[in-house]
Amino acid sequence: MESNEVVKHLNGLIEINNDRTEGYQKAAEETGDAALKSLFTRFADSSRSYRNELVSLVRTHGGEPTEGTTGSGKLYRVWMDIRAALAGKDRKAVLSNCEYGEDVALESYRGVTEAKDLILPSEAREILQRQQREIKAAHNEIKAMRDTAKA
Repeated sequence: MESNEVVKHLNGLIEINNDRTEGYQKAAEETGDAALKSLFTRFADSSRSYRNELVSLVRTHGGEPTEGTTGSGKLYRVWMDIRAALAGKDRKAVLSNCEYGEDVALESYRGVTEAKDLILPSEAREILQRQQREIKAAHNEIKAMRDTAKA
């Protein structure tokens, strides 16, 4: 039973990373700003890597990895806002929306790593905490860029 809960939560994080990959990939395609394109491509690549690690963990725990995205929306709405800001060429708004997207991803990771009723195997906990730290670093990088961006 416990393994099913672990798989369910890991699949939720796979969906978050699928959203993150798709969003950053589309943003990289749509921006004309070389620095943003490089940043978005790097973050999309990171999310693919995180997803692959999570897929492996799901399989280790006897589960079937999800292929989808959250679909519900928080991140979808963020990416739509980013696309609109890209169209308007508003770098500060793009970065602000990216920062919010990273907040959503971090909140999802915290929900799993800090869940009182979920016993994560140590290997999974270590991987999730590392990914969470790296997403936090991405968040901080975006925030620093946003703070220096002109509207």
